[in-house]
Amino acid sequence: MPDDIEQPPRGYTTADVPSQPPARKRRSWASRLKLIFAGIVAVVILGCVLYVWSALHFAYAVGERVGYLQKFSKEGWLCKTWEGELAMVNLPGTNPQIFRFTVRDGEVAKQISANLEKRVAVTFEEHRGVPTRCFGETQYYVTQVRAVGGQ
Repeated sequence: MPDDIEQPPRGYTTADVPSQPPARKRRSWASRLKLIFAGIVAVVILGCVLYVWSALHFAYAVGERVGYLQKFSKEGWLCKTWEGELAMVNLPGTNPQIFRFTVRDGEVAKQISANLEKRVAVTFEEHRGVPTRCFGETQYYVTQVRAVGGQ
């Protein structure tokens, strides 16, 4: 058949149609909004988890206090934590200064229970910005305890 000027040749034939990729479906606005909302919620949750982790693992200050252990108990309604008090006497005849602390390690809690009403030195880490009381009622977390002479 000679070339027809009225009808130019076709760019593809019907045999080529199955080899063409399927047309991409566009997402609706509702599904896009759901995806954006889920992304925002995931970022907020991840940010909160990172904040709590960093508040519990990076110490603001590290120190040591010496005094008499006068109270140590497991407290809390839902989250049980070990809480204690150390009475530090500066000068004879003066009221003792009370140092309140929290213990997260069970072995340290056993050592403290064994040394109640004795003079001890406690090593602590101060963690500021811990968001809830589930991790302890104070910002001072005792990591070590040792008995000091002069009972």
